[in-house]
Amino acid sequence: MYHITASNPGKDDTITIAVCSGFLGLTAMLLVYAWCNYNYRPIRAKNLTWTTLIYCATVLWFIGNLVTNNHVRIVGVWSNCKLWVLWLRVFFVYVFATMTIVRFYALDRVFNQKKPFTRRSSLISGAIILSFNVAYCLVNQLISSSLTLEYVPDLEACKITMAFRIAAVSVQWLLWGACGVLIFRLRNIQSSFNEFRESVAIFLVIIGLLTETSVTNLHYEYYVFEKKRRIQKTYVDVVASVLVIWLFIGYPVYKSIFDRESYEQMWLERLAKDGPGNTYDCSNPQGTTAYAKMDENTDSGFNNSQVNYNGKGINSAYMNNHRPFGDDPFNIESGMSTHVPYNDNLLPMALRNNIHNPLLNSPSLFGGNYSNSHPDGRHVI
Repeated sequence: MYHITASNPGKDDTITIAVCSGFLGLTAMLLVYAWCNYNYRPIRAKNLTWTTLIYCATVLWFIGNLVTNNHVRIVGVWSNCKLWVLWLRVFFVYVFATMTIVRFYALDRVFNQKKPFTRRSSLISGAIILSFNVAYCLVNQLISSSLTLEYVPDLEACKITMAFRIAAVSVQWLLWGACGVLIFRLRNIQSSFNEFRESVAIFLVIIGLLTETSVTNLHYEYYVFEKKRRIQKTYVDVVASVLVIWLFIGYPVYKSIFDRESYEQMWLERLAKDGPGNTYDCSNPQGTTAYAKMDENTDSGFNNSQVNYNGKGINSAYMNNHRPFGDDPFNIESGMSTHVPYNDNLLPMALRNNIHNPLLNSPSLFGGNYSNSHPDGRHVI
């Protein structure tokens, strides 16, 4: 009926599933290591919660690919095409994209908008992501299967209409286009976080993936029956998605294994020198302290770029007199002590090991209020 010479799932498909599962397993080990070393501040700054959620979306996207790309015989429970193709593959492709957008938006909000990305912001972003993706998939669920996708018993495969393909691919381009705008806004981000270069690398990987996806789905309509093309499609999807996660957290994990103490020392000094007084021209002419609102329950190390410089800025003379790690920047024992004065004062609050004597009781850069005393003696905004 469709003039197709079909290649049924076989040994090569099984090998593909095993290899891709191996890639996902290695990435899971990377995340487990990162969580086990969460107190290592270069890792803590990478927003592990959102990165882990992105990984979960990748795994479910892969499961959807098993049916969409015809790696398993689509009979019995596998024959529910809208479940596997729409609610697993398409849904989690969009979740992957929108979660990545939120991760970049968090950086934009903190470093460009000078606003905190709190637990409340995170929950609101999650609700928006869920609503958008559920709405899109629900609309397609309610549309007739003949106009979207349906199971063809004679082929033991899901037939996906061209209109559905065009719509799905177009939405992906729109989402990643929005992500590109955010990445452009991050071009002047603090060098300590290294986020802009990572973001550009991630964007290039995704553009390559989208190009391959567009060509495969729009030019090779029945690629799932060609063994080489369906295997290629699955490999490209998995490799690109796990590469994004490795680009997010791979470098600080590598450094924590092979260059742990000296890298953290260097990273913290760069972070102190990259304070808002230098990088974002946040100098306060009236001598008040830049003090961002902090949500202690969030895991985002870049959540609050709070720097105490009391109108002086962080210039070379000031840094020489107030070195965050004492006179010797490579003295690990004294530099890492949580009791050394000024050891943490120049760091974002969420990255400190010890919070002591902040220069408070002055207007906040991020709000018009003054700080108040906490029952335990600390000052909070």
